[in-house]
Amino acid sequence: MRAPPFRVICPAVVAKAGGAAYRDAVDVPSNSAPAPRVIVVGAGFGGVAAAAELLRHGFEDVTLLEAAAELGGTWQHNRYPGAACDVPSHLYSYSFAQRAEWSRVFSPGAEILEYLRGTAAALGVARRVVTGTQVTACAWDDTTRRWTVHSRGPDGREERRTADALVVATGQLNHPALPRTQGRSTFAGHSFHSARWDHGYDVRGKRVAVLGTGASAAQFVPELAAQVQSLVVFQRTPNWFLPRRTGPYPAPGRWLLRHVPFARRLWRSTVFHALEVLTLAIRHPRTLGRLAQLVSGAFMRRQLPDREVRRKVWPDYPFGCKRVLLSSDFLPALQRPNVRLVTEPVVRITPGGPETADGRRYEVDCIVYGTGFRTNTFMFPMDVTGAGGRSLKDEWAEGGGGPAAHLGITVSGFPSMFLMYGPGTNTSGGSIIFFLEAQARYVRKALQWTRRQGAAALDVRPEVQEAGRRALQARFAGTAWAQCASWYRTADGRHIANWPGYMREYARRTGRLDPDEYVLIPRPDSATAAAAAPGPCGPGPGTERAGRPVGERPGAEGAADRA
Repeated sequence: MRAPPFRVICPAVVAKAGGAAYRDAVDVPSNSAPAPRVIVVGAGFGGVAAAAELLRHGFEDVTLLEAAAELGGTWQHNRYPGAACDVPSHLYSYSFAQRAEWSRVFSPGAEILEYLRGTAAALGVARRVVTGTQVTACAWDDTTRRWTVHSRGPDGREERRTADALVVATGQLNHPALPRTQGRSTFAGHSFHSARWDHGYDVRGKRVAVLGTGASAAQFVPELAAQVQSLVVFQRTPNWFLPRRTGPYPAPGRWLLRHVPFARRLWRSTVFHALEVLTLAIRHPRTLGRLAQLVSGAFMRRQLPDREVRRKVWPDYPFGCKRVLLSSDFLPALQRPNVRLVTEPVVRITPGGPETADGRRYEVDCIVYGTGFRTNTFMFPMDVTGAGGRSLKDEWAEGGGGPAAHLGITVSGFPSMFLMYGPGTNTSGGSIIFFLEAQARYVRKALQWTRRQGAAALDVRPEVQEAGRRALQARFAGTAWAQCASWYRTADGRHIANWPGYMREYARRTGRLDPDEYVLIPRPDSATAAAAAPGPCGPGPGTERAGRPVGERPGAEGAADRA
């Protein structure tokens, strides 16, 4: 087996990764508390990041449960033509596993999937993944003070596992959303969602309709347009666009990035700060945001000589309010002679195809739903029950304020349950991999502290979670995100998907775990359980002195924060 084309930092090694020093040491607790058993639900980038962080720090009893036949998360499912990432790959990758050679600035999905699987194998994560296992319920037991995870295996049989800690890494973009359009089931042709692309269906020479013009459609529409007889694209909401380089790296640049580690670190740092500027523009729509909108508008005008198409696709909301799309192919594709853009709403699907509000029917052979995901459902329909029998679905119901978690990671009343890519951690202008690494470090520190204190679990204080939720909502005021409806928000306007700040800021906020924000839950079999009451950390790995939050010294937020 050939070596993976990237560099993995091994245990007990101090190395440079992604432009920052990363120290990796095995942590040995100062007491005799047994190592916790950890179950991770999901084996995409989030699940692999969490498992890798725990394994590098001496947590060996880690199992990942993955519903799909192979690990890979969103890149396992989204294999539509043209699938690629809209974040440059040197930042859309782990800081501790930097690849020496990416084929493009924005790598295709197949290359990203290969990287993730290679990284998981090299770090010992892949052999801990149980595939074909659909988790149906997770329940906290107040008596044993452990989690019971119920699942359905590949053969359909019910399974049960127990764990001291639960990491839910199902993400926000894992449940395809299909429109509730009247008559959808009556369509006589072929249809599928872009996240479940039917590669067995040959679109060549066919009449195809695409519902949706979001991030996925911006990538697969140009591919379809070049193959089909005719393509009708139904747009509900237009988007702001910026250019995306699709070709391979020039030979000199590729050589530098492959052979000169400093060049890779410099490039990664440049991408990091460029994306922070994009967030700056979204946070300040009246100043830098207007400049960004001018840049986007100039690019779109160059791409749209057809004035009628330009009129249809021009957004009527501020730059950054909805997701800004990167594509240099989508707008030209809409002007091909075999492509038609329709902005009238689709009111029903007939056996022959879509029908719009103006009464026009479009006869097609195939419908592709590029209608995105049920972003605000998170891990549901998985049933999660916490302390005292409380239901996470009820806790997160609309009337109760909607989904919320402290720093997007811990939820009050659900001891030692940690979320990866939870509420309030999506990014409009950064790399989600950066956020996932920060979350993985936070999970690891929480488990280290709990173990050092001889406790069974930890639980974030409800007043801490609520104060964080209010502060998070307040920070959206005056930003572009607050100036239109989007999937980042609920129907009543609450922001539940996005982080309102910068990547570096999130790394600082999660860089240390504050013991005063948590309650420790004693072990049921410990005679000294009372000693595990909330309070300052005792001496141990990662602790400077009593009362100091667990983590790096002040100002040292770890590798990811210095990108």
